[in-house]
Amino acid sequence: MTMRRLGLLPRIAIAILLGILVGYIAPAWLGELCATFNAIYSQFLGFMIPLIIVGFVVPAIADIGGRAGRLLVITALLAYGFTILSGLISYLTGSAIFPSLISGESGLAAAESGGKLVPWFTVEMPPLMGVTTSLVLSFILGLGIAFSEAPALRRGMSELRDIVAKTINAAIIPLLPVYIFGIFLCMTVEGEVGAILRSFIKIIGIIFALHVFVLVLQYCIAAPFARRNPLVMLRTMLPAYFTALGTQSSAATIPVTLRQAIRMGVREDVAGFVIPLCATIHLSGSTLKIVACALAIMIMHGQPHDLPLFLHFIAMLGITMVAAPGIPGGAIMAALGVLQSILGFDQETIALMIALYIAMDSFGTACNVTGDGAIAAIVDRVA
Repeated sequence: MTMRRLGLLPRIAIAILLGILVGYIAPAWLGELCATFNAIYSQFLGFMIPLIIVGFVVPAIADIGGRAGRLLVITALLAYGFTILSGLISYLTGSAIFPSLISGESGLAAAESGGKLVPWFTVEMPPLMGVTTSLVLSFILGLGIAFSEAPALRRGMSELRDIVAKTINAAIIPLLPVYIFGIFLCMTVEGEVGAILRSFIKIIGIIFALHVFVLVLQYCIAAPFARRNPLVMLRTMLPAYFTALGTQSSAATIPVTLRQAIRMGVREDVAGFVIPLCATIHLSGSTLKIVACALAIMIMHGQPHDLPLFLHFIAMLGITMVAAPGIPGGAIMAALGVLQSILGFDQETIALMIALYIAMDSFGTACNVTGDGAIAAIVDRVA
């Protein structure tokens, strides 16, 4: 109970620290035990990914589609456009800067050439369907519910969402620190952790700088529509930014974001529609983090990371992130499917992604909600 009260981020930090410290003195059997737990947890996580997509995407599309209209189309296109733009900025910046920061880390390549810890056993849990299949099914069901009378199916999908959310809160999230502990212990035993941490300490600073750049760019785009100074607009939205740093939730920050958008000059009825909607569908900050961390990990492991591959990844990520549940780390849970299916991430790289994302979760959420004000200003003028 004491660990639960600490919050997810402190637990993840403690798990990483303990994993590294224990890894230096751990006997072989402890490393193999952790590898066994990680293998089983990873199988369960893979089994849950299609259910997370269907459980969250279907109700989200059904709810959004049910409010179809001009404001919805404009808002959705702007949110998706801003999300894709932030992902491309993250990729282009990372492609230019990350190789010089990571190329000197030869320790990782040396460690990977050695032996890996082998789990004692694993339990196969094949997912019910692939990621692409679950996305297509979600869109068919979501649009079908939105534009037809299907109250029973809508209720059933809402109940499935509640079940999946309960599973995430009761099983996946509580065991996540144990999983992260095992991953970092195994990496320490195998000699990889030093190279990885040295690289990501440098990269995290670049990600924070990119968040600031993306927000300034978004308000520079919105300024001609609002006919106001972009820096004044951004300063008006700062209370929403700092509130999101504390809450780590776009939904919990809606009242503050709404108030500041109105103070920025957005009409109350427009802000009342756009801000709650963007809390669900606009995830520029989250996308920026995921793309940057994924790119860094692929460069670190010597995997191909060309522009067409990441264009595909960013386009699908922008859609999948609509499914992000309103819990700390929810966006990375929704993104696991495309990380595996498009970029080919395995259990170790997935664990790294989760740890890195949650370490910066509040900053991504703050970027998301602050950017909502820019979208509201554009919609207010266009509509």
